[in-house]
Amino acid sequence: MIEDIAKNLVHLKKEFTKIYDGKSQIQELIPVSKSDLFPIKQKDLELLHQFATKNPIYYNSYEKIIGRTLCIVYEGDINKYWLNSIQYDSSYQPFYPTWIMSAYVCVLLAKDLGYHEIIDIGSGDGRIAFCAKILDLESYSIEIDDMLVELQKLLTILDFHPHCSDAVAFDYFSLNLTHPIFFIGGLPQMGGTQLALGVMKKINSISDLKRNTGWVFTGTYSQKYQLDPKNEAGWGTLIEKNNLKSVQTLSLPTAWAFHEPEETPYIFTQTVSE
Repeated sequence: MIEDIAKNLVHLKKEFTKIYDGKSQIQELIPVSKSDLFPIKQKDLELLHQFATKNPIYYNSYEKIIGRTLCIVYEGDINKYWLNSIQYDSSYQPFYPTWIMSAYVCVLLAKDLGYHEIIDIGSGDGRIAFCAKILDLESYSIEIDDMLVELQKLLTILDFHPHCSDAVAFDYFSLNLTHPIFFIGGLPQMGGTQLALGVMKKINSISDLKRNTGWVFTGTYSQKYQLDPKNEAGWGTLIEKNNLKSVQTLSLPTAWAFHEPEETPYIFTQTVSE
């Protein structure tokens, strides 16, 4: 079911790009109601809409039938957050969000894989961590940019525990994690590899977590970036060298790939038992 929802969302995005004639910096959509294409609980959809409605990065919204699905389109501008996010020496990628629906689908898969906690690294406005709370998982949002953390606090319709911290210095032991999965918010070619390695070093120092943790890496197939010799959308070398195995990849819409022919791949991995 999760794979079907992901494919239907990609198809919806492609139909949307054909007809969208707006001028906004970012744009995305969320279905209005549960359907055969999107068999999602209605209360979950309503919470996703609340997150978008309360989020100051979106300045306009309107209903639109796209294909066979009635959606609300959200248009936004992230310039001030993007500019603020690049000021930190240890910032690995400027703020540019995935779609809210894509975040929800990613967390659906994480829950299906049996993880108990979501830790959203480089979380931006906290949408992945927020979706985890919708789906009754514990979640923590780690973001270095104070302006984005203040934005997250405006959006704690559900408390997803926003923390303003450098992720590679954060005390993960204090969270009392049992079976977590970490979402790494950064492309490998834009510092995501260094971010992932820094967080992995911290987690591997906690004996109970070293072999009980999942990792989700945000990749790209864009020709603008250097390919990894081991592939995996830029993450293959890191995956191999750190004794991980790929479990599944979901390709989903993101703001930065709106005009790209390929969607953004999210590579779900786990530690190989020694």
